[in-house]
Order: sequence, then C-alpha cells, then structure tokens
Amino acid sequence: MADNLSEALKTLKLSSADSTSDCVEGCLDCLLKALAQNNVETSEKIQEMGALVMMPALLSAQNSCTPKVANIIAEVAKNEFMRSPCVEAGLIPPLVQLLNCKDQEILLQTGRALGNICYDSHSLQAQLISMGVIPTLVRLLGVHSQNTALTEMCLIAFGNLAELESSKEQFASTNIAEELVRLFRKQVEHEKKEMIFEVLAPLAENDVIKLQLVEAGLVECLLEVVAQTVDSDREEDVAQLKTASDLMVLLLLGDESMQKLFEGGKGSVFQRVLLWVPSNNHQLQLAGALAIANFARNDGNCIHMVDTGIVQKLLELLDRHVEEGNVTVQHAALSALRNLAIPVVNKSKMLLAGVSDVVLKFLKSEMPPVQFKLLGTLRMLIDTQADAAEQLGTNAKLVKRLVEWCEAKDHAGVMGESNRLLSALIRHSKSKDVVRTVIQGAGVKHLVTMATSEHMIMQNEALVALGLIAALDLDCAEKDFVSSSLVQVLHKLLTDEHSAPEIKYNSMILICSIMGSEPLHKEVQSLAFIDVVSGLRSHENKTVAHQASLTEQRLTAQS
Repeated sequence: MADNLSEALKTLKLSSADSTSDCVEGCLDCLLKALAQNNVETSEKIQEMGALVMMPALLSAQNSCTPKVANIIAEVAKNEFMRSPCVEAGLIPPLVQLLNCKDQEILLQTGRALGNICYDSHSLQAQLISMGVIPTLVRLLGVHSQNTALTEMCLIAFGNLAELESSKEQFASTNIAEELVRLFRKQVEHEKKEMIFEVLAPLAENDVIKLQLVEAGLVECLLEVVAQTVDSDREEDVAQLKTASDLMVLLLLGDESMQKLFEGGKGSVFQRVLLWVPSNNHQLQLAGALAIANFARNDGNCIHMVDTGIVQKLLELLDRHVEEGNVTVQHAALSALRNLAIPVVNKSKMLLAGVSDVVLKFLKSEMPPVQFKLLGTLRMLIDTQADAAEQLGTNAKLVKRLVEWCEAKDHAGVMGESNRLLSALIRHSKSKDVVRTVIQGAGVKHLVTMATSEHMIMQNEALVALGLIAALDLDCAEKDFVSSSLVQVLHKLLTDEHSAPEIKYNSMILICSIMGSEPLHKEVQSLAFIDVVSGLRSHENKTVAHQASLTEQRLTAQS
C-alpha cells in the first residue's frame, strides 16, 4: 500500500497540470483508500511529498475530480498537525470559492474540508467570516434544505461560527432566522432538533436576531416542544424541555422581542408562559418565573401584571418551595417579585397581597443567591412605604439576620444588600422603635462601616440612616457611635477631596446631630472639626457651603 501511495503521489505531482486525466482520478482514489485505512500515516506522507500545494490548482479546475480533492483535504484536516500545512498551502480561498457551485457533493465535501481545517481555531473562523461564508452558507441552507447531509454540514458550521461575536452582525443581515425556524418545523427526530437548538442558542444572544426569531415564529415552535415533552420522563424529552424553555427566556431578554410577545399583557405567548408557573415541573416553574422577571422590565408591564394577579401565582410557587425547595426556582420567583415591586403604585398592592410575609419565610436560607434576591425584594417593597418599613424594622428576627449577613465577607452582594436594607428600614420608617431595634440588634457599627463604602449611593444611605438614629435616639446609640469610631469616619469624609458634595453635606448634618452627646462632642472638639468645616464655607457647591456656615455656627456655639 505504501508503494502504491508513493507512486500515486508522484504521478499526481507530474500530472497535476493536466488534471482532467483519468490518471489523476485513479491517484485520488488511491489516496482516499489509503486515508480510510490509516489516516495519520497517509496524511504524514501527503505532507512529506509536498502534495498539498498541488491541491489549489486541482480544486480550481472544478471537474469530476473536485469532490474527491475536497474529500481528501477534509480527511487530512481531521489531524490537528495537518491544519496549519493546509492553511499554508493556500487551500482556504479556493475552498471558499467552491461554496458558490451548484454540485451538492462538491458543496458537502468543501464544507467538511473548511470545517476540519478551521476546527477550534477562532482566528481561522474569523477569516472565513471576513471572506463572506455566512451569507453563502445561509443561502445554501435555503436552496438545499432537502439534502440532509448538506443541511447538517451547514448547521455544524453555523454552530461553530455563531460562537464568535463578529459573526452576529453578518447573521443578522441574512434570513437565518426564517431558515432555521422553517427547518425546525420539519424535524421529527430529537437529534436534528438538538442540532438546530445548538445554533439558535448562541444566535439568540444577539438582540436583533432575537427579534427576527420571534417574528419568524420560533416561539410557537418552542411552546409546541414544551407541550409535547412536559409530561415525559424520557431523558431526551427532559433535555429538550429544558433547552426550549431556556431559549424562550433568552428571547425575552431583548427589549423589543419581549415587548412584542407581551402585547400589552394580551399576548397569547405571555398568557401561555404564565401557565408554566403553577405547573408541577420544576424546569417550567423556573422558566415561567424567569419569564415574568424578564417581562417585568418596565413600569407599564409591571403595573399590568400586578393588577392581573400574577403576584399570587408567584407567592403560591414560593410557598411550594419553602421546605427543601429548589434554589433556582426560589431565586427566579424572588427576582420576579423584586422587579414587580419597582413601580411605586405596585408596592402597597404587593404588601397587601402578603409578599413580605412569604419572602420572610426564606430568611433561614443558607444560599447566597436566594439571600441576595430576598434582600433586594424587601428593599424595593419598603421604598417610600413607612408602615411596612416600621413593621419589618421592628421585627427583631429580621434585624438579627441582617446583622449576620452584614458580616458575610465571602459574599459582597449579600453584605451590600443587607446594609442597604438595614439603612432603608430606618430611612423609610423614621421610627424610634425601628432605630431602637437596630441598636439592640447591634446594627449601628455596620451602618458606620457602610458610610466608608466605595459606592457613593451606599455612603449616602448610611449617613442619612445614622442621622436619623442620632436625631431619634442619641442616648441609646451613643455607646455604639463611640466604639465604631463614627467621629473619625466623619472627619475622613469631610477632609477627603474625593467625597461627593452630598456626602459632605450629610456628614455635617450628622455632626450637628451628635453634638448633644458629651463623649462625641469631646471627640469632635479634639479633631478640630471647626477648621475643617470652616474650609468648606468656600465650597463650589452652594448647599455644601451654606451647611458649612450653619455647622460652624453650631460648633462655635457649643465649644
């Protein structure tokens, strides 16, 4: 066989100029046979004998030999060590050119060859994209949709190319959405649907393509898949249900595609997805809750959904997952409630529906993602709602848990949200009882630390809450203010040139509020605050300058 192979390669080199001869075809057959028997050895021999450099001319001739030449390249390029030599031999341009021919066998082998050469190489795939293969392949998919092998070749190529960000814009300028949806509708076999899903998922990350897929009717296909697989225990059906419902949620991440499917709350898709929430299937419950969270991305949608009773569905779902619950479902349902609670008009309605009571059942959760969403939901609910803030703020069990989470150093998100909720309970209730509950629960030191946060919004929230604590119950808070070095923190905020005007303003308000305490008053004097404040009288921000004058007067009067 080795001798035959060497002979064939020699003959091929000599006769490549006259590539129509039967002799060439015989040599190609010999190579294919050798590759089938021992691909690695044969490939090495082809490389050794310098046969690759003859391939571009053979490809360009476009005759009965062409599919065999492309097939040889496809086989050779299965080996990683042969891919660079294929590129160096200049095989990519003539192969790309062949994608425009009509012969289905040539197209198939050319697609295989390009796929194998560029396998796992983002730079080569990017080169193919810049050479315009995407529109060509999409057109091929439309023209040859009856040819299963060609269709699969196109899908594999799309799956690889769609991973590259640079491909999305090109895909968006073709009718890929229509072609894929048309193809999907025709499929019966699980494997074929799975192949299409693998292309749809990366493409659907692009907002323009999301909308195109929605307009091409993908959502109806997905709903159909869900309906067919929801009651099945077969592994492939369970997998398909997950893929279809995940893809549905992904389509809703685009603002335009989401709004199109919402249709003012009357959309049949929106209505169908709502039915997923009370189902007994965890995957559908999850997708339903995530879908609601995605629909709840603007005030109009949120208000409509709260008015049509969606909150109750979510609360019932959460109730089913309190004991030994599914963490991803808990997280998704809490995300949806948090989003729904953003419009001011929804807050009181949701509180009346008992949202805070159900959410509090998850206080014992040890899962940071659930803790994070629980805190965010409560913080949204009590914003501007004094009664609810007072009710929650006097709940010693809640405050104790918040103080624990304020120390969750491993989970910055949970720590930040706990501090913000602690501050919000005081700021929105303005209640002495809440202040006392926070002091007794050892929460003051965390608010002082929060005032040194790198996020201005958190610094501000902390300072306002500390100001209220000082104004409502200074005697009770005095010890904590001293032990947490509040005065030193305020000195640092006022002398730091990077502090925002509102931080300086609220720091001065707080200084005035703590002057009634003897130990704090002494600390203020010892740190020469009068000089610091005096320097702020010329601050470019008029409000800061005015407050500096008032604070200086107060400090002078009490010195």
